[in-house]
Amino acid sequence: MTKLNALEQEILDGMFARRPELSDCVQDILALHGALVKMYDAGGKLLLCGNGGSNADAMHIAGELCKSFERLRPLPSGFAQALAKQPMGDDLVKHLEAGLAAIPLGFNGSLKTAVENDSPLRDMAYAQETVALVKPEDVLIGISTSGNARNCLMAMSVAKAADATTVSLTGPKGGKMAEAADIAIKAPGTSVKVIQEAHLVIYHTFCAMIEAHYFPDMRT
Repeated sequence: MTKLNALEQEILDGMFARRPELSDCVQDILALHGALVKMYDAGGKLLLCGNGGSNADAMHIAGELCKSFERLRPLPSGFAQALAKQPMGDDLVKHLEAGLAAIPLGFNGSLKTAVENDSPLRDMAYAQETVALVKPEDVLIGISTSGNARNCLMAMSVAKAADATTVSLTGPKGGKMAEAADIAIKAPGTSVKVIQEAHLVIYHTFCAMIEAHYFPDMRT
């Protein structure tokens, strides 16, 4: 498990201070953080999937990672120098921020509808997109309050077959997704809305932690 730096620890402690009922999730958040550090160090990417509100959460997570969330994201100097030589390069160097690669699945409507129309197996659109994108160095997070979303479970199966790391973010029962995952984060809650509220706190925490790992300077 990756040893936390002071900034990462402060973020995690802040979550626990605000939401002590999430204490049972801390070890699994730490495991996910370690997996994300390993992934990004290897040049991998984060894949995300969910349904309904969890679909919006997948997109939300990608939004926090692909540009600045809380911290300054300077471009690597070598890349900035190369970009400056390209058309509109000076403006791009001035305004672009470094990103942490994250892709929410299911937003390619042409692919999704083609799979739904062409395949006799229902709910496999996420799996098809995963098989096209996933590499062994990647991490896939499936989000479901019940933990039993078939399309997320199928995507996780594809990711595991590719030797990628699989993570489930579910409610307290965990469901089939938690059973299959390498890392299972089970948020507390007795209703969908309460579980999803906990999911928001959890993923804001792990997004803030991984950002702090690579980009220590706060925005002013």
